[in-house]
Amino acid sequence: MGTSKRLADHYNMRSQHQAILTAARAGPLQSLTDRELALREQPITIYPQPYSAVRAWVRFGPEAVRFDAKLARSTPLAAGIEFRAGDQTFRCRVWGNAVTAGES
Repeated sequence: MGTSKRLADHYNMRSQHQAILTAARAGPLQSLTDRELALREQPITIYPQPYSAVRAWVRFGPEAVRFDAKLARSTPLAAGIEFRAGDQTFRCRVWGNAVTAGES
């Protein structure tokens, strides 16, 4: 018997959501500050349709997790991402090298 890719994708998504919610209990979602982003000196690109094929590292308190996210905005050095877990939507800004395109 074969396995269903659709079911595998569903279980992978559920597993990611559970990992995010578990990490969220470790502390607040960390995000870069305006000073770190240097928005007065750096241009920012806002994507009207977020690019959804990225993998990103984020921190909830001391807990680091990597998962699928949407790239919503960027500067030459940083990325603004968003991701969902359960009924919650999380948004944060991370260094650009914490985000990779596609499956990694």
